[in-house]
Amino acid sequence: MAEPRFRFVCTPSALRGAPAGWAREMLAEGEVALLGDEGLEAINALAHELDQAAIRVIRAEATDQLRDRTVLSFAGSLPLIWVASSFSTAAAEWARDRGPMTLLSTSSGPLDDEERRRIDRFVAILGRQSE
Repeated sequence: MAEPRFRFVCTPSALRGAPAGWAREMLAEGEVALLGDEGLEAINALAHELDQAAIRVIRAEATDQLRDRTVLSFAGSLPLIWVASSFSTAAAEWARDRGPMTLLSTSSGPLDDEERRRIDRFVAILGRQSE
């Protein structure tokens, strides 16, 4: 795969229950990294669903603040889609300051239809900008 156009960070459960192929199609030009809070079995199941032989995992941190820094570091200069049950004030401010390169999605389980459509719009915009 060529250099990804964006990075996507979430727990495995965020992608559970999505229509068949949605995550694979959405991530065709992106790179997923999973938060390991749900354990290796959940990560492995999602890797199989995405047909990935290997998958990135965001390292565990002692505090939410350190986890946020690790996610921000992983994003680097690429656009970021980050799905979490909540976001710290610092993470929300970082996303706001970064502007349209960042999409924060609040979900503590599987993404609902509305959030998947929102992510699809964001990815489509990224695709148009890189053409």
